[in-house]
Amino acid sequence: MNRKKLFALMADKGLTQADLADKAGLSRTAIYGIMTKGRKPTPPTLGKIAKALGVKPSELLDM
Repeated sequence: MNRKKLFALMADKGLTQADLADKAGLSRTAIYGIMTKGRKPTPPTLGKIAKALGVKPSELLDM
């Protein structure tokens, strides 16, 4: 996952980690792990995060 892109999208939308977790229907711990610990989300989790941010999942991947 491209964490820089994730942080940028969150900043553009004015979302905190807690906001993103709520919008995506995920736990705050899951979002924290992805954003700060470099954990890789499962495909369904990636899809939920992308949907909450209004982007395609591929936009969040390191490519």
